Amino acid sequence: AFRVLRYDHRGHGASPVPAGPYTIADIGGDLLRLLDRLGVERVSFCGLSLGGMVGIWLAANAPERIDRLVLCCCAPRMLRPEDFAARARRVRSEGMASIADAVIGRWFTPSFAERRPDTVAAIRAIFESTPAEGYAATCEALAQMDQRPDLPRIVAPTLVIAAEHDQSTPPEQSREMVKQIPNARFFLIPAAAHLASVEQPEAVTERMLDHVTAPR
Repeated sequence: AFRVLRYDHRGHGASPVPAGPYTIADIGGDLLRLLDRLGVERVSFCGLSLGGMVGIWLAANAPERIDRLVLCCCAPRMLRPEDFAARARRVRSEGMASIADAVIGRWFTPSFAERRPDTVAAIRAIFESTPAEGYAATCEALAQMDQRPDLPRIVAPTLVIAAEHDQSTPPEQSREMVKQIPNARFFLIPAAAHLASVEQPEAVTERMLDHVTAPR
């Protein structure tokens, strides 16, 4: 049995929204302080998208806290960092709804969006309810992030999961990560885009559980 801890990053959900810009170190440091407050010394960490990028930071900078690591649909550096700086500016001036179509459209495959419009609508509602400053400040963190030099410092057994149709963090980036992380394995989820855990929850969950329960 597992004790599962889920939390909202700064600027998202019910967490505080400090003024930006943020850095990945800021966001990762928040989690370390949360674990300290809860008295949790060591965890297996599973992160998707921004969560995976925080996982890279944690495993490289606080290796004693990470037992197993799962990085899903993420990358150590964004393909076009300048797009995130522009996105931050737009959200601050025009609000979250101004980018919702473009962002949500990349998160799901067309076939899933057609089959499950209710799920896509629910995710969109969560996205649009995100505080504009929190989202913009996080985009600024992604715009300046480059964790590629940190990958060889990761010592935790690592599973890197990519999604076949992920436009935000394509599978090629995941394959490159696996080459740089000393003890990493790669798995590709077919028929899914960026939110692979929503489109293919059984496949993602099965791989995660296999990884965090496997003998050393």
